[in-house]
Amino acid sequence: MSDHEHIIEAAGRCRVVIRNGRVVEVGTPQIKDCPLARRFACPVKEMTPEAIRENIEARIRSFGMCTPEREVLAGPDFVIFGASELLSSAIRRGELDAAVIASDGAGTLVATNPALIQGIGGRMSGLVKTSPILEVIARIEENGGVVLDPETAAIDQAAGVALATTLGYQRIAVTTAVAAEAAAIRERFPDTVIVAVHTTGISREDAALMAGAADLLTACASKHIREEAAKTALLQAGTSIPVFAMTRAGKTIILGKIGETDQPIIVHGARLPVPGSQSPSPLC
Repeated sequence: MSDHEHIIEAAGRCRVVIRNGRVVEVGTPQIKDCPLARRFACPVKEMTPEAIRENIEARIRSFGMCTPEREVLAGPDFVIFGASELLSSAIRRGELDAAVIASDGAGTLVATNPALIQGIGGRMSGLVKTSPILEVIARIEENGGVVLDPETAAIDQAAGVALATTLGYQRIAVTTAVAAEAAAIRERFPDTVIVAVHTTGISREDAALMAGAADLLTACASKHIREEAAKTALLQAGTSIPVFAMTRAGKTIILGKIGETDQPIIVHGARLPVPGSQSPSPLC
């Protein structure tokens, strides 16, 4: 069996290396506390390498993350305004045709199945590098996904948008954690809905670039994203870990999700950002 190596930046942007289904390296998280991480199926109550290792190992056991047993479909929301939840909802409602996302074991892919988007993105984030796993790629393809590069499992979101365009999709969304990539996608594919994710620790310059390129901006534990969003955001969803709509397209997606959910929601005017009673600590 060839080696399968996967690098993710987990809770607190902690670098984790998984090789052949085993956690072989865990770095140091950039934050000390995260309200979202405390809600994980295997909660990270203290932001330590040991707790993060336990969480990642639980994901491997639970749904096969970074292994040939990886489950790729899921239904229920984990959080109401998560990136995968928003994109799944928009595709269900017919507002989007396809989403360009990234999966462990497959890399960049084009998905049109809401359950596939949620199954991949709702269960993991912060994928930096991955290796192709034939079983995972086959499972994605069985559920309507198209993998950008099955040979290498490359992560290239701009190329993923190009692939989605080639496949004939017009209303395309893409997730990215790289500000320069978001700006390049905006320039090359101006009508794409860009969702900025995994922004903890982003520099002030990249936060400004991301805020200018993205339609939806997830704040994670980023101080600079909150500061940039305050200047031009049209809408904020959530308070502890807010998501900002920077454009009318982003605002439409969030409002559509609100219309779809049965959860009680409060809507009121305010100067943004509105802080929550609990936020990641420290913001960085």
